[in-house]
Amino acid sequence: MNLHFKRTFSTLLGLSALGLAATASGDAHALSCDEIMNMVNVNVPANIIVQTMEDSGDQFTNEEIKCLTAAGAPDEVVNTAKKMSAASRVEEPIDRDPQSATPSKTKDRDALEGAERIDEGRGNRGSRGGYEDLPEDGDDQADRAGGACADDVDEAVEAYKAKKHLGSSLALFNMLEAGTCPEQEERIQFYLGMNLYELEMYHSSQYYFMQVVKKGSNGRYFKYALPKVVAIARYTGDDSELMRLASAAKAKDVPIQEYPRKAQNYMAYLYGVDAYEDEDLSDARRYFGMISTKSDLYLKSKYFEGVIYRQQDRYKSSVKSFRDVIRDSEQVTLYTDGEVEEVERLTDLSLVNIARIYYSIQRFDEAEKYYSYVPRSSDVWAESLFEKAWANFMQGELNTTLGLVLTVQSPFYETEEFLPEATILRALTFFNLCEYKQVEFELIRFENAVRPMYTELVDFIKQYQSKEGRKLADQAYEAYFEGVKKDSVLPKSMFTKFLRNQDLYSLVRHLQVMDEEEKKISAQKSLWRDSLGAHLNSILEKDRRRYKQRAGLVMLKEMAQMSNQLGDLLTQSEIIRFEVVSAQRIGYEYAMSSVDLADTKDEKAIDFATSRGLAYWPFNGEFWQDELGYYYYTEQSSCE
Repeated sequence: MNLHFKRTFSTLLGLSALGLAATASGDAHALSCDEIMNMVNVNVPANIIVQTMEDSGDQFTNEEIKCLTAAGAPDEVVNTAKKMSAASRVEEPIDRDPQSATPSKTKDRDALEGAERIDEGRGNRGSRGGYEDLPEDGDDQADRAGGACADDVDEAVEAYKAKKHLGSSLALFNMLEAGTCPEQEERIQFYLGMNLYELEMYHSSQYYFMQVVKKGSNGRYFKYALPKVVAIARYTGDDSELMRLASAAKAKDVPIQEYPRKAQNYMAYLYGVDAYEDEDLSDARRYFGMISTKSDLYLKSKYFEGVIYRQQDRYKSSVKSFRDVIRDSEQVTLYTDGEVEEVERLTDLSLVNIARIYYSIQRFDEAEKYYSYVPRSSDVWAESLFEKAWANFMQGELNTTLGLVLTVQSPFYETEEFLPEATILRALTFFNLCEYKQVEFELIRFENAVRPMYTELVDFIKQYQSKEGRKLADQAYEAYFEGVKKDSVLPKSMFTKFLRNQDLYSLVRHLQVMDEEEKKISAQKSLWRDSLGAHLNSILEKDRRRYKQRAGLVMLKEMAQMSNQLGDLLTQSEIIRFEVVSAQRIGYEYAMSSVDLADTKDEKAIDFATSRGLAYWPFNGEFWQDELGYYYYTEQSSCE
């Protein structure tokens, strides 16, 4: 086998398959002109060569650029080398001690300590009618003093305080529908929202609270309604309504301090997310830096800081932020099981991101160590094992690589993990062991399984690419998430992967909340169900279509990314199979020219000698959960 090509080829598929966000250190060994031209000469597509160069993060010298130009490299390759000729961007050596980082606490952070959650205040009633989160007496008194219907609204509010939520909400709804109480409209909408909130009809209550919020911060009930919208967003996981509000307010430079105390942390977080999505990274960091260290959103803000620093190639600062998430996760006060799960997820993702940074600067041993810190119970454990397999591959630990790939391809992850690139890594590992028949077997099976998926994705996405097609994205959502499409070859594990997109997951969760709410409406007494209930059902139906369209657009975006990934993997598979043929031809030519050596190859006995602290058992084809992550091959290289 050509060892020179072996190094180039591992770089080609190793870094690109991981899809790392961070680039490699300028101190790393750069791809040489000869190595790049080797890829050009074996007809590797120019876009894959460019991706390899970018993912490796190498810095190219003027001599290398001149060499590529003289050798006739494609224009895209030469231009990429020129673009990557800047000086090293690594900040400074990364501290190896995961406990060395200290949290950044600012005055702005500690100023925002408010929180709002579903159930907050229930069972802990205060003085004013027993509801601590109701408007101050002065705000209510101002509405009582004037306008038609004041006495009727007072009566409905007292019914609300007496926990007669069906009667109170029906009375308020009838006044609102009659349109005879314009001076009382904001107050009616607020208390109608509060009644529905207590009835656990959260989407409907959000609708009425948003009517109050949209009137602006000058309204008397704004500071009471907004925290409730925040609480509902926390419960459903869907903050899309608030995100639109925050985006518009940020554009108008509305300061965070103008929001109610209980909503300030959340609005600062949404301002930060909006700035991040607009690629205004300095503003995003500023808003995230305002979140109180006592808020559960603090860990999210630190995680975003880590992501931002990584995008800016400030690796040490990025690692410090991710370490802050890991260390401070024990100090944040959590109230719900959902918040606990979210913190555990952020902690595990922080470990994975630190490992990816070390991988990107080619410190594969450090990357492997941090991947190993991810607990077996984590939702990202299988993915971390796969990426750990790449770290082992890059260190030449091929049998360990094969063992880790075997775990992620085991039946335990059949419906939970969609990692088609694992087969590419497995094939590439056998390629490095010169097991060419096994490589061909793996790749033909891979192509037969993946090509129909790729075709279905491409054909399905094409239907919704036009402006008119995007308006029908709700139908795309229904096709897969509601079972309208019956002939799909896409596996369940692919949609499990899609649902790791938090925007898609939160919309699906919100749609489930709406379905549950519809059942609650149907279970009420006919007088309420046929009047206010019917109106709420019409709101639900209209909003359901809108939410499905949003979810469909996010799903189509995920599908487009997946189709691109599968297309790249199929191309890589074809390249490897081409190289198998080339390597076999070279082997045959060598054998033909060295007839005397044909029968002198010694049989290599398998050596089971290992560390004294370990015991090894042969694998019998059965997978056991407690064995996952511990598989190890004893393949002997067939390379001569």
